[in-house]
Amino acid sequence: MNELIAILDFGSQYTQLIARRLRELNIYCEIYPYNKFVAKPEIKAVILSGSPFSVLDSNALDIDLNLLLNKYPILGICYGAQLISHKLGGKVLKSDKREYGKAVLSELASDPIFNNVSKGNQVWMSHGDSITNVPEGFEIIARTPEFIAAYKSENQNFLFPVYCLQFHPEVTHSLMGKEMLYNFVHDIAGCSCSWTPASMIKDTVKNIKDQIGSEHVMMGLSGGVDSTVAASLIHNAIGAQLHCVFIDNGLLRKDEFDQVLSSYEGMGLNIRGVKAVDRFLDAMKGTSDPEKKRKIIGGMFIEIFEEEAHHMPEVKWLGQGTICPDVIESVSVHGPSVTIKSHHNVGGLPDILKLKLVEPLRMLFKDEVRRVGKELGVPAHLLNRHPFPGPGLGIRVLGEVTAEKVRLCQEADQIFIENLKHSGWYDKVWQAGAILLPVQSVGVMGDERTYEFTVALRCVNSTDCMTAEWSHLPYELLAKISSEIINQVKGINRVVYDVSTKPPATIEWE
Repeated sequence: MNELIAILDFGSQYTQLIARRLRELNIYCEIYPYNKFVAKPEIKAVILSGSPFSVLDSNALDIDLNLLLNKYPILGICYGAQLISHKLGGKVLKSDKREYGKAVLSELASDPIFNNVSKGNQVWMSHGDSITNVPEGFEIIARTPEFIAAYKSENQNFLFPVYCLQFHPEVTHSLMGKEMLYNFVHDIAGCSCSWTPASMIKDTVKNIKDQIGSEHVMMGLSGGVDSTVAASLIHNAIGAQLHCVFIDNGLLRKDEFDQVLSSYEGMGLNIRGVKAVDRFLDAMKGTSDPEKKRKIIGGMFIEIFEEEAHHMPEVKWLGQGTICPDVIESVSVHGPSVTIKSHHNVGGLPDILKLKLVEPLRMLFKDEVRRVGKELGVPAHLLNRHPFPGPGLGIRVLGEVTAEKVRLCQEADQIFIENLKHSGWYDKVWQAGAILLPVQSVGVMGDERTYEFTVALRCVNSTDCMTAEWSHLPYELLAKISSEIINQVKGINRVVYDVSTKPPATIEWE
């Protein structure tokens, strides 16, 4: 990777949007916890994100600016701007009036970061503290009617420029924020903005070759986009040194095990199918807590991978299809207490496995993974599949998981997905699936009273998993799906539709 923008995350809800905007500008970037910065020769600039903290708090998130100043161009956004002011001798005060929402840049200096940005432009503010004085050696370059909106280092004081914005250029409400980000990374930091799927593949394949050498890799495939594209990248790099395993954990969609094995024919991925349905279901018996279920499923995957690895002593690496949202939801700058959910394919492996980890997609978002897959020539029917959670139906059957509950969920899910495909809606939405609720209700079928399970249908639109809107499926289609599920799946007598957005809800229910 020749050019990299490092984004230091101080816990802002908007940090991922900074990365999204830069990727849209064909600039490669990576997000690091604020306290995990490591200098790399390819870093062209560093961006400090916002934060829910105040720089005036006793527990404020802090960084040694000497690691960055005079080494890279720096852009501080909101909390990042306040932190730079606070640590370098400026003044940050609790404001009597919190500035949140739309604001206007009433004063705007002529400066490279504002190329093609007009005075009176709308920006998005979200702060309770205010910068009232900038540090010595800095100058104010933008104001709103009430606050300092932007300041920068004077040229003679720093080897590399430091820019600070009190507002959030990464959100769409900052109407020309994307232009400001482009001006910073291209005009000020000197990035070429030439990162594309093709260049990503070239760089990644080279890195994998250098990383793996003559050793062998084992990788678990799921039939999903992430693992398929990751395996294709690794295969491009090391060919027959890759050994793929597809485990039937009993938590797949209906008939998915055979369908997936068939789909991979001809791709050269050297895949072996392993049936382990009873082992997974037995391990989860009596467990209802979703986090415990995830860990049991992840632990069982690792156990089976270990067994498979014993048959292949040449294997020294485990390949995984981890993507950026997995990492973000599993690792928090605030510590493990606020982790949203654990993913069995994120982080270090247990020592017992004795395999090193290769994750070629770790810093990509889902839509970027699809673009890379298309560039690699991965078949469309694999690339266009809806995302499916690593723990599978283990987290779509709420509460304790049994073989019968999985069967009910599979049957309902198949009816749902097939109707979306036949109606033309499957490719219009991001993800859909059926969730079996641990709720039974009274129903009437013919002259009989029933007391059976409820299924919730979840269907969302998104671009990167970080946010999602519920899909506005036609009532007629929902009615058809509901009727077919209730009539064809004995054990379900009620169907509901989930109209929650992410956030505050997650896409999956567990």
